[in-house]
Amino acid sequence: MDNGDGTVTDTKYKLMWLKEDYYQRKGKWCSWKGANKYVELMNEKKFAGYTDWRLPKSQDCRNLYDHESKNYDFNDDIVHIDYAFPEGCGFTYWCQEESGHNAMAYNFYSDRGYQIRKTSKEDSFMSCRPVRSTGKAKASKRVSTTGRTRRE
Repeated sequence: MDNGDGTVTDTKYKLMWLKEDYYQRKGKWCSWKGANKYVELMNEKKFAGYTDWRLPKSQDCRNLYDHESKNYDFNDDIVHIDYAFPEGCGFTYWCQEESGHNAMAYNFYSDRGYQIRKTSKEDSFMSCRPVRSTGKAKASKRVSTTGRTRRE
């Protein structure tokens, strides 16, 4: 649901997403450090009136993935993200999980989460789409975190 304030709410999973991702808003890619600074900035500015923006968990991205949606990224390739989000987005997003030198990323071409070096540069086609919780989510039937099994 488009909230009309630069955010989109997923009522099933009780998450509010930034409507435009980092690439759409800034016109460039972001590093892991840049993604985290961007979230801090969203909180400092109280974007849409909130101060609890965060990077999504890989499962949040997995729940956002919609195989039936065929939206378009910055390069006019298909990404499986709801049409409530504008065309021209990135296709791979930083996620909050991290382990040592790596952090999770989620790819909306392939419905796959994977680890990537946190030292990846801004030109590595990485973006971020901050999210915040709006309440307790309903349980998901999608149990795999690999992105390769069961569809709802």
